[in-house]
Amino acid sequence: MHKELYVYDGQKHHKVLIRNYGKEDFEGLIRIQQESFPPPFPSELWWNQEQLENHISLFPEGALCVEVDGRIAGSMTGLIVSYDPAHPQHTWEEITDSGYIRNHTPQGNTLYVVDICISPLYRKLGLGKWLMLSMYDVVVHLRLQRLLGGSRMPGYHKKSQEMTAEEYLAALLRGDFHDPVVSFLLRCGRMPVAVLSNYLEDEESCHNAVLMEWRNPFYKGQ
Repeated sequence: MHKELYVYDGQKHHKVLIRNYGKEDFEGLIRIQQESFPPPFPSELWWNQEQLENHISLFPEGALCVEVDGRIAGSMTGLIVSYDPAHPQHTWEEITDSGYIRNHTPQGNTLYVVDICISPLYRKLGLGKWLMLSMYDVVVHLRLQRLLGGSRMPGYHKKSQEMTAEEYLAALLRGDFHDPVVSFLLRCGRMPVAVLSNYLEDEESCHNAVLMEWRNPFYKGQ
């Protein structure tokens, strides 16, 4: 992957490069995780060296980063899995091998998002959406059926005494309120499939997630 573009911050344009990350990027990628997921997000879920080594060796096509003016500002990582729509329930640890992706299945049908994060310093530039669109390119290039991933719902803890996670999602889709992650993915073209219980240790989401899909419009089957 090598994609160049410009983004505008309201005052000036910034040159952006989306590319596959490598070993030389590991320090910057771990820094971005720390900046993007501060406490109460569990620090043990930040990337470690072994996980990143696996990403670039097992599925380098799914290891993307974004640079702004030559500095790494975000990343997105995926793996290929065999997904059965009849059985959507899973946890993040199960489907991503706790981020080590040793269960990457090249003959699978679905690109599963392990993680996407943008440094807070760069979050007004639309970089998350550009990374997501670039991962859609990978789905099309590899002729997979879909992109799939569990979305945090960090606004849910504010509503959890009033409604279930399913009711929270329904209210979001009606436009009753905004969720910083689910609403972002909706703007990226992702469609909700199901609420996943006990998906990830995530107090803000009350440990829930929304399974969200983007179907490859060019997929014609085998």
